Amino acid sequence: MSAHIDNYLAMMAAERGAAANTLAAYRRDLEGSEEIAGDLAAASRDDLAQLPRAWAELAPSTVARRISALRQFYSFCLDEGIRQDDPSSALPRPQARRPLPKILSLDEVKRLFTVAEDEAAGDRPDAVRMLTLLEILYGSGLRATELVEMKASAVPRDAPLLTITGKGGQQRMVPVSGRARKALSRWMAVRKADGSVFLFPSRTGHISRIRLYQLVKALAVRAELDPRKVSPHVLRHAFATHLLAGGADLRILQTLLGHADIATTQIYTHVDSARLVALVNERHPLAGKGAGR
Repeated sequence: MSAHIDNYLAMMAAERGAAANTLAAYRRDLEGSEEIAGDLAAASRDDLAQLPRAWAELAPSTVARRISALRQFYSFCLDEGIRQDDPSSALPRPQARRPLPKILSLDEVKRLFTVAEDEAAGDRPDAVRMLTLLEILYGSGLRATELVEMKASAVPRDAPLLTITGKGGQQRMVPVSGRARKALSRWMAVRKADGSVFLFPSRTGHISRIRLYQLVKALAVRAELDPRKVSPHVLRHAFATHLLAGGADLRILQTLLGHADIATTQIYTHVDSARLVALVNERHPLAGKGAGR
């Protein structure tokens, strides 16, 4: 495979802080394209024109991702003087619609908390841990990986903030609700660390993302919710959509979620359409004036 791909990925890691999973996905897409079109650094427009035909059976979102990877690669080649032209103009510009996130209603979230709080009433360690996981997922909107990899040192002592290391090693501060701080205090009192630096330790380090998913889905079953509707990521979506419905600023939400691009955060605005319509009807200068005036 082309050495230029390695150089491009090294730039992505160094200058843009791309995460390991992102770099691996780019590598698969670019190397897969080279298998069809030949050396990408020397490929012509005609060589690239073969790619859409080879991708005919793929999902539109997958095709869009591969085309995006190629366009970024050729932008790198131009910047570095590897090429004087950009053959990616031969590729189509698919309009892949981003799927809307699954949504939990406030009542459904309350059902999860009711069960988790009842089970944690006796201070059984596994039940207190589940309540703490739920409080942080819904109360701070963390990604599953961010939560399971959190260090015990990230737990606040005085300031109501958590220090989170997100995608690409980027750090951010997220607020911790009073409820979550109480749950954290209970968890720290019963947590058996055995020298582990992780907030949620396991025999091999910290609990895994898969284990977190299993715990959340099992809680959904006990709360008589469809487990297919509930996951750590869905709770992150619930955090975002419920904050936005409560009047949170989109830029603040972007910071809390750790999104590099606000376009990613804007996916949540669809759930607020009813509130926006009501706002226009109530606050617009001509609201209630009647038509034709």
